[in-house]
Amino acid sequence: MNSAVQASLESFSARLDDAATALQLTLDEGQKSALLELVAQLVKWNRTYNLTALRDADQALVHHVFDSLAAVPPLLHSGASQRGAGLRILDVGSGGGLPGIVLAIALPQAQITCIDAVEKKVAFIRQMAGVLGLRNLNARHGRVEDTEALDCNIVISRAFASLADFARLAGRHVAEGGRLVGMKGKNPVQEIAALELQGEWTARETQTLSVPELQAERCLVWMQRRETT
Repeated sequence: MNSAVQASLESFSARLDDAATALQLTLDEGQKSALLELVAQLVKWNRTYNLTALRDADQALVHHVFDSLAAVPPLLHSGASQRGAGLRILDVGSGGGLPGIVLAIALPQAQITCIDAVEKKVAFIRQMAGVLGLRNLNARHGRVEDTEALDCNIVISRAFASLADFARLAGRHVAEGGRLVGMKGKNPVQEIAALELQGEWTARETQTLSVPELQAERCLVWMQRRETT
């Protein structure tokens, strides 16, 4: 690991502790080390493979790790145990494994699957599963609409598509009683309206997120199938 990156990561440890406290998350030393190693690997792989638009370790920590961690408490409150037991999560259009890798670290008893159409990004996720020892993480290369139904109780996306397109392409992977979760910036009022017109899915709740150190709006849109009469 580059010495400058190593020094930066060491200085990130206290910030990660503060972020976990702000989000009311309990992370053990292994989880914190894995999250910092993820930052290092994102920076390293980005030099060659262009996984994300952010090249700087500080930006990766806040915009990728903290942003993804902010989704963990709401997922836990959706009915899982403290470490994610019972959750089967599909991360659609995962890119560089965000939020999927972060969720796999923070929720070690959840089963996380990442899917992306870009092979080099899937290769990175698989590499991280090995490097970080994440037995609960797997990655699939392909288009979500062409993949057999994966029967997950949470299907999440961070920057995949509009809510209507997300529901249309990925909704069949949601198990009975499960939900689609869209990670968005500002409250996507127009996207929600388009989703409602589509008919099958409805936005049950828009939940504001507070991401540590990030001066920008973030929210989760929770979607469920409409009840049939």
